[in-house]
Amino acid sequence: MSARRACVIWLALALAALIVFAASLVIGSVPVTLSQALAALSPSHTSTDMTAEIVRTLRLPRALGGFACGALLALAGALLQVLLRNPLAEPYVLGVSGGAAAFALVAMIVGLAAWAVQASACAGAFASILLVLGLARRELWRGEPQDSSPRLLLTGAVTAAGWGALITLLLTLAPDAQLRGMLFWLTGDLNGASMPWAALGALVLVLAAIVPVAPQLNVLLRGDAAAQALGVPVLRLRVRVYLVASLAAAAAVTTGGTIGFVGLVVPHMLRLAFGNDQRMLLPAAALAGGLAVMGADLAARTVAAPAQLPVGVVTALAGVPVFLWMLLHRRSR
Repeated sequence: MSARRACVIWLALALAALIVFAASLVIGSVPVTLSQALAALSPSHTSTDMTAEIVRTLRLPRALGGFACGALLALAGALLQVLLRNPLAEPYVLGVSGGAAAFALVAMIVGLAAWAVQASACAGAFASILLVLGLARRELWRGEPQDSSPRLLLTGAVTAAGWGALITLLLTLAPDAQLRGMLFWLTGDLNGASMPWAALGALVLVLAAIVPVAPQLNVLLRGDAAAQALGVPVLRLRVRVYLVASLAAAAAVTTGGTIGFVGLVVPHMLRLAFGNDQRMLLPAAALAGGLAVMGADLAARTVAAPAQLPVGVVTALAGVPVFLWMLLHRRSR
């Protein structure tokens, strides 16, 4: 793909994301004009009126958190689909979300504060990353040039199943008064994204770590043996992709809970529309994923207002028909 076409795609996605970001600031139960929103975001604005507080403390962090979560999930999905060479790979396939959810639910049952729940989710995500890394170290560090993706996928799937059983047990034992909040978290909820800076920082780190090796990822798609024959450091690259994808998924889950289908559908849509060149696909996935989750969050808090829907429910309701359409479209081609 030419650099000019890639830039056009990135620019179009960035413009769409900017429009949805602006809509997230002005649309809600309390109407806000665009000029009021821009004035509230101005560094020189010192007013503490209700409109400025709504924009600054509620809508802005939520929009930024939604963008960061969506971008991280889409990047993680695209990377894992390359690593595992499996079109059904998505950010939660290796059990990161299960570990985060189990630790977060324990924190909720104990009655810890919101920041402690997020810290617990982060700890659980990294515990799951280390567990899979330890169990699959032979597959990730395999010395001979043969495909070890199925074993890594099975290791992650079994780990995720174990976390799922623990989550079910926690939901069974949880007090009724806490079940609603726990279920909201499990299905994706940006209400707690009051401090999105960690997720935005993780997004910058992920892009900085993975975009420079995008040409090597194109070669890795041909298989480990072919990539090694062409001089790609397969072992280091596989571990790098696994760690970066896991970090992205962990940061997203810690910020917004388990928001589904973004990491599965967004990379597929871009791949079908623009090809599988990772140099273009990875930045485009970050922009499109952020756009998708911001749009889903906007719908979640406006469709049934004043009630709010879990963001993960909206992404699933939109993602299932879109993914089925892509499968039928691909089969008919």
